[in-house]
Amino acid sequence: MAENGTDCDQRRIGMSKEQHNGNFTESSLLSERKRRDREERLNIVLWRQPLVTLQYFFLETLINLKEWTIKLWHRRSILVSFLLMLAVLTAMYYAEGRHQQYVRYMEKKFFWCAYWVGLGILSSVGLGTGLHTFLLYLGPHIASVTLAAYECNSVNFPEPPYPDQIICPDEEGSDGSISLWAIISKVRLEACMWGAGTAIGELPPYFMARAARLSGAEPDDEEYQEFEEMLEHAETAQDFASRAKLAVQNLVQKVGFFGILACASIPNPLFDLAGITCGHFLVPFWTFFGATLIGKAVIKMHIQKLFVIITFSKHIVEQMVSLIGAIPSIGPSLQKPFQEYLEAQRIKLHHKPDSGVPQGENWLSWMFEKLVIVMVCYFILSIINSMAQSYAKRLQQKMYSEEKTK
Repeated sequence: MAENGTDCDQRRIGMSKEQHNGNFTESSLLSERKRRDREERLNIVLWRQPLVTLQYFFLETLINLKEWTIKLWHRRSILVSFLLMLAVLTAMYYAEGRHQQYVRYMEKKFFWCAYWVGLGILSSVGLGTGLHTFLLYLGPHIASVTLAAYECNSVNFPEPPYPDQIICPDEEGSDGSISLWAIISKVRLEACMWGAGTAIGELPPYFMARAARLSGAEPDDEEYQEFEEMLEHAETAQDFASRAKLAVQNLVQKVGFFGILACASIPNPLFDLAGITCGHFLVPFWTFFGATLIGKAVIKMHIQKLFVIITFSKHIVEQMVSLIGAIPSIGPSLQKPFQEYLEAQRIKLHHKPDSGVPQGENWLSWMFEKLVIVMVCYFILSIINSMAQSYAKRLQQKMYSEEKTK
């Protein structure tokens, strides 16, 4: 009897081992298949498969348009209310009356704020390459205002043409009359709108991780998969990058609102991980977004503004140009274009737009314009590639479901 019981136990142990090995093999095969499918999707780009990429892009666009149309139809009461409000605002916009001066003012402020909010959102998605629009747009704008303020001894630039063009006012201040706080106040609106845009741009990782946690689905997102792997190997993490990510995750998870605020208030390349962490641990939306908005649009923006304004103050710029000229051999040749550019900016500031002064182009501004064009073109290409890869993922998921039903 004892021998029979021992044999039964051994058979059960052997069967459980076989079942465990079978599950492990099936799981490894599934992981390998997902890896191959992901690599196949990543190869669908315009410079490798142009015809397939364009075809998948147009098909994905049609599917998205259909889905958006269905969603709008289900929310048609909200859509009708929005259209009615838009019709009333349009009538007020075109109707003659004393209110037109306020309408024009609000129109100008609205588009100015929308412009910077849009650039902030693009900055969070990296403009397709990870290069901040702060370096391309907001930073140069603050630098231009700073240089003009020190040259004109005033921030009361005539409107118009400001902000499209900066010229000195007719009554300039005395030397040394411009203050750091006056320049900060002059660029506060656009800087805060840009910061608000970056906060809005941090919402997709949060919603993606939150939806994945609630539904139990596994999103095909590299950052989310990296986050799950980090949680699995938290105790064995040794390298500095993994420990830094764990520190951000622990800070956000344990401290909550103030932890998110601390991460959002400093230049932090790991903040996407904070958004994924908040979504994964189901942190309330307003806790996450409120802390992110305050940190990015108020605290962080004032730190960045202060840095740019101090860097481009008059005496610092003059010292930098003189240091460039001190470089052996190539110093004078490098210094010349910077001196010409600064002199051209001073001339522009002291002439009216309609004075007929010729506008010379410096090679620095020419290179900057071409860089912006290249970045925007690459951003458009990245959107096409991403949508084509999304359609390829649809086809693969359809193939999975068909295989399961067989």
